[in-house]
This record gives sequence, C-alpha cells and structure tokens, in this order.
Amino acid sequence: MLTKLQNHITQNFPQLKGKKMLLAVSGGIDSMVLLDLFYKLRFTIGVVHCNFQLRGKESDGDEMLVREICQDSDIPYFIKTFDTIDFAKENKLSIQLAARKLRYDWFQEIISFGFDYVLTAHHLDDNVETFLINFTRGTGLEGLTGIPAQNENIIRPLLPFSREEIENYAKENNIKWREDSTNTSDKYFRNKLRHDIVPILKELNTGFLDSFQNTLHHLQESERLVEDASNMVYEKVVEKKESQLVIHLKPLLQFQNHKAYLYQWLKNYGFSAWNDLYDLVHAQSGKQVFSETHVVLKDREKLILSERKPTDKAVVFSIESLDSKVNIPLKLRFYKGVNTMERHSNCIFVDESKLKFPLTIRKWKEGDYFYPSGMNGKKKLSKYFKDEKYSLLDKKSQWLLCSEDQIVWVIGKRADNRFLLKEKTQNCIKITLEE
Repeated sequence: MLTKLQNHITQNFPQLKGKKMLLAVSGGIDSMVLLDLFYKLRFTIGVVHCNFQLRGKESDGDEMLVREICQDSDIPYFIKTFDTIDFAKENKLSIQLAARKLRYDWFQEIISFGFDYVLTAHHLDDNVETFLINFTRGTGLEGLTGIPAQNENIIRPLLPFSREEIENYAKENNIKWREDSTNTSDKYFRNKLRHDIVPILKELNTGFLDSFQNTLHHLQESERLVEDASNMVYEKVVEKKESQLVIHLKPLLQFQNHKAYLYQWLKNYGFSAWNDLYDLVHAQSGKQVFSETHVVLKDREKLILSERKPTDKAVVFSIESLDSKVNIPLKLRFYKGVNTMERHSNCIFVDESKLKFPLTIRKWKEGDYFYPSGMNGKKKLSKYFKDEKYSLLDKKSQWLLCSEDQIVWVIGKRADNRFLLKEKTQNCIKITLEE
C-alpha cells in the first residue's frame, strides 16, 4: 500500500513534493493509516484533531490517542474542543452539518500557520456510500461523480484505496486506532448502506469496486463535457455587469435543453426551487426567485442574478405622485381619468380620492390583511396566499401597492374593495402592471 500510494501521489499530486501538509486525524482506522503512511513517506506533516464532545469519554479517548502518537513521533499537532450541540442549535444545523462546518472552518484557520494543504482520509468505500446516498436522494450529474480528489487546498489521497486495503495495512503494521461506536448503529443512513447494501453489491460482483471506479471515471468525463458545452453557451448568452449576471433569454431559448444550462450556471448560488426558477423564463417581468444569498429577477427578455442584500426582505419603494414613473421593482403606470373598465389581472381602476400619497410598494408582513375584490369582508393576506396555493417563494416575491399601509393591490393578482370605483366616483385612476 505504501508503494501504491507513493505512485498515486507522483502521478496525480506532484504538487505535494516539498510542501507542508496538515493531516486531519480523528483517531479512527482510516486517518491513523493516513498518518502512518505520510510519516513513513517522510513528508513534512502536522496533525489537526477535532473533539466534538459528542461521545463523552470516547471522544476524549480519541483525543488522547492522537496526542500520544504525535508526541511519540515528534509530529506537531493542533487539537480543539467544540461545543457542537450548542453550535448546531444556534445555527439551526443538523449535528452532522454543524460538525462539518466547525471542522473545515478550523482547518482553514490552522493551515494559515505555514501549511500548504489539508489531507483527509476519505477512501473508496466512502465514495461508494456517498454515490449511493446522492443517487437515492436524487441529484444532478455532479452528485454522481464521487468525492473530489482535490477541492482547493483539501486533498483526499486515499480515494483509490478500499476499506479492506486500509484494514489489512493497519493490522500488518500494528497501527493503533479507536473504534467509533456510532459506526455500528443503523440509525444513520450511511451506516445502513455500509452494513446492508454495499456488502450485497460486493457479493453480487466480486469486482464491484473496480467497476465502480470505472463508472466514476466515465461520469467524470461526461461532467467535463457538460462543463465544456455550458461554458461555450455561456459566452453567447450571459453578460457580466458589475456584480450581476444577465442571462439573455432569446439566444438561450434557441437551445432545447435550456433548463440544463440554467442549472449549470446557477447551481452554486444556493437555489433549491428549480422548477420555480425554470418557470421564470416564461414569467411576467418582476417575478423573482430567491435563495438565501441571491435573487434572480425576470426583466423582460432577461434574467438578472444579483446578490441578495439584507434590505431585500424589508425594502419599501415610494411613489410620490400620480406623475411618478415607477420602474423598480415593477413597472407600474398611472393613468388619470381613464375608465374603460377592461378586466385583467395586470390592471385595476381605483378612486383617486381614496389614495393617500406617497403610495408605497413593499413585500407582505405578518398581520397584513385586505378586502379582496369580489368578496365580502376582510381576509388575512397569509390566508389568501394559502388559498391561492402560493409557494414560499411566491410569497417572498409578491409585491403590494399600499396607501398609508392599507393594501390597494396585491399587484398582478387581486385589488382591494376599499379603493375600487363606486357609483359616485368622480375621479378614476387606472393602474397597470406592464412588461
């Protein structure tokens, strides 16, 4: 295994020569083998260990083993204890995600102390399990291409090695390690795959791991083809403007698989409601889809991606008079004395005397209510959204036209009875939402 690893590093990670590496060592068999191998290959190494305080005395025992091995071998080491449960609660994360964030954030802190790369002990069986997890949950192509061998300054040199190879090496070289008791529990999905599914696949095909590596290789090549095609179309369709990306829809729609291109370009911006995002292509101007960090706005024949500012959720636009030209966030037009009474969702007729300027355009807030046209009485806006089957994104992107904080119009959807024309109305205002 030592020779195989040395050849693997020479062929695939020549940049490691002469560099200082920080090894993530938990005390388990995989990372203890990683430590032994790189120590014997005489690389310049340090060790980083996280005590997440999730298994009581077991966690402390892991820390003691790592400390002991590093001291005996004169290897510099960094150990930190985390209050993982409190961190998970404060940040509304699962324990697994909280531990991952704490771990990798700390790695980046420590690497600044003179190290070049962080090495982790992910191996071939981990890759199989990750593939199956992504496959069963539904994923894009990138979810089926396995754990990356390198992700910026994080390198995983043991990915070609199976769990069996690692176990055999540990036994042959009398390596000490600690067993994590949670690895035997089938309450975790990954453990169910490890204990029940993967052994069956190996039994059905004795060369399963080799076949799996070949499949990964083909999928990774396919992913590179997709990236090449995506980049070529990107050059024709997408325009960078300061901090925004502008996607021009006319050239995009010439491609039958335009949804796939949108996914490739926008997948790194935190979006999850992909159907809502794809629907923007044919939506009316002003419609938006949000992620936690970004927003995509439909603007005529363009989709505009921009970073979401803290004020996005509470922004209010003011309309000083009927003569105001409103183009942001929507294109509204006011026409005085027009009373044709055409009926469509993008146009309402209101009594001028009922409007108190400045009018405002804002998003909804808890407690909002209005008097829906065609109905008797008032209705909470939250109930209206529910009845109209608004998605969470629909609610976040819906704009309201208000007069002294009374809703005049759920823009593009429903007017408020209080402002509509009556028999004695003398001054009519037509308000339209334009493309």
